[in-house]
Amino acid sequence: MKNFFFMLIAGLLLSAGSAIAERARPNIIFLMTDDQRWNNFGCYGNPEFKTHNIDRLAEQGVIFDKAYYAVAICKPSRVTMLTGRYFANHRVGFSPPFDYSLSQAGLADSYPAQLKEVGYRTGFIGKVGFTVTEEAIRPGETKNYDLEKYFKTTFDFFVGDGTHTGGASKMWPADDPGLSEIYRKDRKNTTRTLRNGEAILRFLDTQPKDRPFCLSVSFLATKHDSDSHVYMPHYELFKDVEFEAPDNWVEGANEGLPQVVKDHARGFRLHLQRTSTRELFLRQVRRFATQGYTVDQQVGLMMDKLKQMGMLDNTIIIYTSDNGRFQGSHGLYDKCILYEDSIKQPLIVYDGRVPEDRRGRREDALVSSVDIAPTILSMAGVKAPESMQGLDLCGILNQTQDRSQWRDAVLMENLFIASMHGARNKPDAIERNEKMVAANKSYRTRGVRTDRYKYFIYYEHNPPIEELYDLDKDPLEQNNLVNNPEYAEQLKKLRKRTEELYQAVR
Repeated sequence: MKNFFFMLIAGLLLSAGSAIAERARPNIIFLMTDDQRWNNFGCYGNPEFKTHNIDRLAEQGVIFDKAYYAVAICKPSRVTMLTGRYFANHRVGFSPPFDYSLSQAGLADSYPAQLKEVGYRTGFIGKVGFTVTEEAIRPGETKNYDLEKYFKTTFDFFVGDGTHTGGASKMWPADDPGLSEIYRKDRKNTTRTLRNGEAILRFLDTQPKDRPFCLSVSFLATKHDSDSHVYMPHYELFKDVEFEAPDNWVEGANEGLPQVVKDHARGFRLHLQRTSTRELFLRQVRRFATQGYTVDQQVGLMMDKLKQMGMLDNTIIIYTSDNGRFQGSHGLYDKCILYEDSIKQPLIVYDGRVPEDRRGRREDALVSSVDIAPTILSMAGVKAPESMQGLDLCGILNQTQDRSQWRDAVLMENLFIASMHGARNKPDAIERNEKMVAANKSYRTRGVRTDRYKYFIYYEHNPPIEELYDLDKDPLEQNNLVNNPEYAEQLKKLRKRTEELYQAVR
């Protein structure tokens, strides 16, 4: 009998301990916008964009000044941040032969799936942007794709947009009356961003008090500029703002770009159509600023709700975008190419557990988008799976990291080719890719960003084209130093470092 009571008490204590440990795990909210350029925020030096709530997150958290995308286009970038794997490794992109789906095993190693395994309630809202299949296959985009079949085991709460998946949008729990009302098709005077914001509040309203949660929100803003995507009442704030064009904005065509970029990269052509005059530039930026403001308002409502519910002091909020956007810089529109305007990442981390007197600082450590997933797991006390290739940023965030042991460079890739995007479902796609490369039309690149330098190489071009910039002296990347003999030794080092990092992650 004594043994029975001893075992009963021990079991109750163990159960109570587990419940306390679970409650102590932080809630985690990962907010990601679409195509939001790094400096389109007040906290990054441009208050005319009116991002007051996001700026407050930065003031009370950590804002990174040297964060970079491992890849700067939506689908592969989203998979990189979800899985902690480089594009060369997961190969989930748009252009053959880098147009695979993500395998179920790959999704199982992602941060939300790993958190669900340890008791987190997981939610997803917004743009998914990639497909999951039993095994990784190419081409990854399939018709009539079923989001529910592959994502329901990972997410308890899901409102997923089917863009770039070949399937219809899906929503669950299917019997949630709040979600059904938010996404009722005949609702008037609302937009995708407002609905995303309402869904965030619905997730919080339905959150059990005895479980931690991880909510991933992928806003479709600030992509596209049509009236249907812009909440026009907010546009009134920006319709007359005379936004300053960046100093590296180019009116008309930029004849200084590599010929292969001018001939084949869609960003060159799109700039001429969308941002090559002052009038066109202002039209675009005013609408992007409007969408950023609408996102910012949803962040404010979310923060108010967390505070009202008494959750804010145990919640971590990470804010970023999936890639940058040129907006006419370098005479380009779009993203992908490895200039700062495309590859530099806005990254803000707010941690409600940190005492107020230790909040609010800027951080200049070199970090990569591939670090997001392992960092989220570390925040929750979960060991990252071996498949994850990024670094844990927690030591940087709490300032315990020995910086002499931190990385000296981040690896960046562009594997997108516009002409091959249209060939992805063709039976001869791989042959077409080989012909495209042989015809010297490839502008695929890889390179590194160090504290001071940027180097990248168009490695499939013959002869290879290289670009090198001293960003301390030339932050707008106007002076390519590849042929400058004073930088010959530095060029040699960065060539070697690029190849070392690439070989280590492929």
